[in-house]
Amino acid sequence: MNASGKLRRVVILGSTGSIGRQALEVVDGLAGRVRVVGLAARRDAATLALQAERWQPEAVALADPQAAAQFQEHVRAWRGQLLAGPGALEELARWPSADVVLVAVVGVAGLLPSLAALEAGKELALANKETLVAAGELVRRRAASGGGRIVPVDGEHSAIYQCLRAEPRDRVSRILLTASGGPFLRRSLESMEAATPEEALQHPTWRMGAKITVDSATLMNKALEVIEARWLFDLSPDRIQVVIHPQSVVHGIVEFVDGSSLAHLSRPDMRVFIQYALAGQERVPAAFGQLDWSSAHSLTFEPPDLRRFPCLGYAYEALAVGGTLPAVLNAANEVAVQRFLDREVSFGQIPRLVRTAMDLHETRPHPTLEEILEADRWARALVRSL
Repeated sequence: MNASGKLRRVVILGSTGSIGRQALEVVDGLAGRVRVVGLAARRDAATLALQAERWQPEAVALADPQAAAQFQEHVRAWRGQLLAGPGALEELARWPSADVVLVAVVGVAGLLPSLAALEAGKELALANKETLVAAGELVRRRAASGGGRIVPVDGEHSAIYQCLRAEPRDRVSRILLTASGGPFLRRSLESMEAATPEEALQHPTWRMGAKITVDSATLMNKALEVIEARWLFDLSPDRIQVVIHPQSVVHGIVEFVDGSSLAHLSRPDMRVFIQYALAGQERVPAAFGQLDWSSAHSLTFEPPDLRRFPCLGYAYEALAVGGTLPAVLNAANEVAVQRFLDREVSFGQIPRLVRTAMDLHETRPHPTLEEILEADRWARALVRSL
């Protein structure tokens, strides 16, 4: 329950992925405060069946209709409602009994369920960067008209959100998003070019899924976060800065007009931020996340090298142009990363493929949802063909 004594009913979209599994760990720690009423996955029917039996939601959803038959074969001790097909996640995002919808779906697949949750007046716990990257302006409009609100779950944005809660925006000079620098922070540009997927997936501090781990290696994750922050906090791009902080202890900094700053510090554990969102932005005791202040710590900060990590610069360019260009940046990166993981392209080709898509795209200003989705499809087809 939250401070008002109300049990918070939660839908988790992407429950079989890295963030979704950690969210269910958090739910166990919030027993009596939070109840799972919906779980969803793209196609991992076997894991979803186990989760349905363990947490007994009112409904589960599978985006892949073929996986629904497999789910029925796996599940035994669960009698809720099964939703299946392309619109299943959107239907679950509108689930009547849900108060909170955690969107932990990877990629632009999280956009339509996020819009559905906001239009239904839900609290959207957003762990999906791509939703605001591809359609930030549209998402803000839908939230305003539908009565929903967004609570960020991504560590850096949750940190900024917490530091800003009691401060008017006109007192904010800028915000600083911290980046670990990923596994290639100290590697030369030449050696990065030929890095393998195994090397790219060895993140020094965070435990994440494959796609976001590769994004961390290119700093595209921070590029996406810059665009996301622009829409979450209604700040112009020149007031959003990125700094490299290898220790991953300081997750976000807000600098105010008087020269003072507030920072959020914790261990690099996503459950800290997931719990804050699911518990209704309350401080709840937890069995994880405590920093050990009895030992010595060194916290360092440095500017990013845009020559070695050009994707970060692409974010500011995409924001300056606006329209459908951020959606193209995001879609091109998703396909490029998957091609890298499939060993079809080199690590060094990821930013070059994104650059090509951005250069060839004819941007549409103030796009509709259909124009955003069309730009997304165009960029994916282009990068697959290159």
